[in-house]
Amino acid sequence: MTTHRRSPRRLQARSRIHGLSLVELMISMVIGMVVVASASAIFISNRQTYRATESMARVQEGGRVSFEMMSRDIRQAAGNPCAQDLPAANVLNNAAANWWSNWNNAVIGYEDNDGTFPFAGGVGGRVNGTDAIELKSADNISGVTVVSHNAPSAEFKVNTVNHPLSPGDIIMVCDFLQSTVLQVTNASPGINDNIVHNNGAGAPGNCSKGLGFPTNCGSAVGTPHTYGPGSTIVKVQASRWYIGNNANGGRSLFRTVLTNAGGNAATRNEEIVSGVNDMDLQYLVRNTGDYVDAGAVANWGNVVAVRVMLTMAGTDRIGTDGNVLQRNLAHTVTMRNRMQ
Repeated sequence: MTTHRRSPRRLQARSRIHGLSLVELMISMVIGMVVVASASAIFISNRQTYRATESMARVQEGGRVSFEMMSRDIRQAAGNPCAQDLPAANVLNNAAANWWSNWNNAVIGYEDNDGTFPFAGGVGGRVNGTDAIELKSADNISGVTVVSHNAPSAEFKVNTVNHPLSPGDIIMVCDFLQSTVLQVTNASPGINDNIVHNNGAGAPGNCSKGLGFPTNCGSAVGTPHTYGPGSTIVKVQASRWYIGNNANGGRSLFRTVLTNAGGNAATRNEEIVSGVNDMDLQYLVRNTGDYVDAGAVANWGNVVAVRVMLTMAGTDRIGTDGNVLQRNLAHTVTMRNRMQ
């Protein structure tokens, strides 16, 4: 009998063309699926972490911008370029009718249920249940110096023709005896150095030519006062800070500012930072050492600092509860014009 032996070379050739078994194939698929699942989990986790970090960065950035811009108005409140605690005359017509023309208090706070500053729907309307604050001061970058004042003619001559004052501007003039809030009725910046404050023109206009304290709107002459050389004229600044409805159906921090609309005093709403859901304000009253809510302030002239607490919301629903991330941020601002 002849015995045929298979050479090792032929056996190796057969082994090289041998395929995977079903078990080997299934094991490979399972390993591949585990690798893909792990990679997917890592990707999703990293993506979620990135979104959370990005959302938190936006919240912090929004908080910084909000505090920085509010702080400027709060620090400057009650300021004038001459001296602290000056007697203040106000010859604007019907000064108590508008929040921006009523200068009895340089700072006034509104509680979340105080509709004196009205709540309203629509874009820019104040959201019910949120605090607000009103601030007034002299603008410290628009000043010019009085060269002479012809009180009977209601005319100032200032130190430059390149002044920033136009008809309709609400201004403050002061010396070291008193200050007066009034409206410019005639001026030509870049052409001449005359600033006129007649009565019977503009909106709201001036009730009197007399700029003395106390205010007398009973006659065109009023209470006389002549501002001497070296007195200062500046524009006045009035603003309201509040939480309002934005155009995207959410909430934003808004500011209402006093403007000049073609020779008439008017106001304009400005959206400052989106995603500010709530604002809570407390006030430090002089000689008490306590921060209190607006309803507990008996005399707004004694407020020397404001604590601002904002509830900031992110843009994406990435919280563990399926909602947007929220953070409460706080900042305290001192009114430098009332620190002694």
